[in-house]
Amino acid sequence: MAARSIFLTLTRNVRGRERSLFRSFTTTTEVVYEDSPDSAVEEKDETVDDLKSRIFSVRLPKRSATNVLQRWVGEGRQVSISDLRHISKELQKSRRFKHALEISEWLVYHNQDEALDSDYATRIDLITKVFGIDSAERYFEGLPSTAKTTETYTALLHSYASLRLTEKAEDLYERMKEANLSLNTVTYNEMMTLYMSVGLLGKVPLIVEEMKLHKVSPDLFTYNLWVSSCAATLKIDEVRRILYEISLGSDYGEQWKRYINLVYIYITSGNLVNSGLNSVVECVKGITQREWISYDFLIILYGALGNKDKLDQIWKSLRMTNQKMSSRNYVCILSSYLMLGHMNEVGEIIDQWKLSAAADFDSSSGNRLLKAYKESGLEERAVACRLLLIQKGCDQIEEL
Repeated sequence: MAARSIFLTLTRNVRGRERSLFRSFTTTTEVVYEDSPDSAVEEKDETVDDLKSRIFSVRLPKRSATNVLQRWVGEGRQVSISDLRHISKELQKSRRFKHALEISEWLVYHNQDEALDSDYATRIDLITKVFGIDSAERYFEGLPSTAKTTETYTALLHSYASLRLTEKAEDLYERMKEANLSLNTVTYNEMMTLYMSVGLLGKVPLIVEEMKLHKVSPDLFTYNLWVSSCAATLKIDEVRRILYEISLGSDYGEQWKRYINLVYIYITSGNLVNSGLNSVVECVKGITQREWISYDFLIILYGALGNKDKLDQIWKSLRMTNQKMSSRNYVCILSSYLMLGHMNEVGEIIDQWKLSAAADFDSSSGNRLLKAYKESGLEERAVACRLLLIQKGCDQIEEL
């Protein structure tokens, strides 16, 4: 993927899972079915005959999952709303959005009394993916007033933010406030993610102020966006102040502790210092230091969450861009794997760093990393990393 899309794509993925929002429903006339019920079902596994297996056997997007449901019901079988939600979610994970949309439509149309706000919200998200934002807007505006809740509004806000439609997102955000809706952490995070993705970093702290004014508690994603916006503009003193605020929180636990340590290690070993400038120097091929720092803070976030799979995904994505990376980028991913105790990956990163033509291996960066780990009270991790650096033939590694 292009380097500029990584931040938005990966943050969308995690927040989609963490929020409990996701979502929705559209009018039955918007989904077009191209084939007949008899032609909808492809060859099925003879040993398994449940609804999910039948739907997943329909692999071509042009074929209809609705026809599978019609046949299932025609055989006198029951369809539960919980099964439909589960199947729709699994289809989305497989990026089979059209079929997920058809399941979502059936769910709402045949279970209107049991449909939740999240069912309608899921539909808005899927309509955006399948038919585009104009169709999603029409669907949202056509909802009854009782269905225009924080969750459905936030679903449309998410669609705008995903497409970087800043003006529309801001207008909708104002509508939500005018409607006296009770905004939640996810709503505010959507706006912050949008501002980060379009480079309006100065607006991120304003959203945090609004959250606090309305007594909405920031979560780890909120703080990471806030810290990232400050670090990207080299407001390092503000980063340190925010870390102190986090440490005073009532829900301060292992993830928060890892997060504080990783941020401290990053700004220390990365040699980030305060700057009075609002913008920073462009890097090679048009990627700014701000953008690279934003990517680094995604790595820090998932390191704090202990999500190794996501760390692997981000690092692979960044390396595939063939963009010039600095020693700081290597130190960031290395420190996250080290924090979680994945020493094989730490060794692989050291090898990649040493072989990289884009970022010369700098022993001083390694020494700063070890010192930052020791100062954070993580001396065992520092010792293990030092031994690995020496084994990899890295010169001038200092004693701890």
